[in-house]
Amino acid sequence: MAFLPRTDQEAFRLALIQLQVSSVKSDNVTRACSLVREAATQGAKVVSLPECFNSPYGTDYFPEYAEKIPGESTRRLSEVAKECSIYLIGGSIPEEDAGKLYNTCAVFGPDGTLLVKHRKIHLFDIDVPGKITFQESKTLSPGDSFSTFDTPYCRVGLGICYDIRFAELAQVYSQKGCQLLVYPGAFNLTTGPAHWELLQRARAVDNQVYVATASPARDDKASYVAWGHSTIVNP
Repeated sequence: MAFLPRTDQEAFRLALIQLQVSSVKSDNVTRACSLVREAATQGAKVVSLPECFNSPYGTDYFPEYAEKIPGESTRRLSEVAKECSIYLIGGSIPEEDAGKLYNTCAVFGPDGTLLVKHRKIHLFDIDVPGKITFQESKTLSPGDSFSTFDTPYCRVGLGICYDIRFAELAQVYSQKGCQLLVYPGAFNLTTGPAHWELLQRARAVDNQVYVATASPARDDKASYVAWGHSTIVNP
């Protein structure tokens, strides 16, 4: 957790939840909600879950775990946001809509209302010889919109994982008055050491904003191993 100052120098507490993700969706959602409650009891007013918090990360898993929004997972997020009276950034889940799949972050307000839904714009297609090959575009469709929401503390801009690689998105959010950018992400053991912290610090210093990234916990037995290292960077 970290305290982030407002423009008038008051502070609010932001919590990033780095949780282990299993193959059982209901267990993942229950664990996430429990940790959201724990963060709220410690004074967090804005809480973020990691990318793919209810599903293993992988193109083979997205179709199996996909659900509509609202749906099973996001209804639970809405309920816990209202219960704790917080702003809840719902990491991301595989979303199904009109026959297409998206990597989507749903954000809920303190009254449980869905404030905004961000679909990952830049799909993660990568081939590093001898290290990692991954192609989100095999199963996912890209989002096509900017996503911001307002809190009493500041305006927040949203991206998901690989979206952080594209400086223009952060620049647009800064121009729109965002003071905090949140990127739920699941960088891996190849891209994590190279770019995870570097990109966060670059986006923060270039735009003079706070940048927060929430990652799943590292599971060395998973088919896709997340780097972890959830981070908050100041301007």
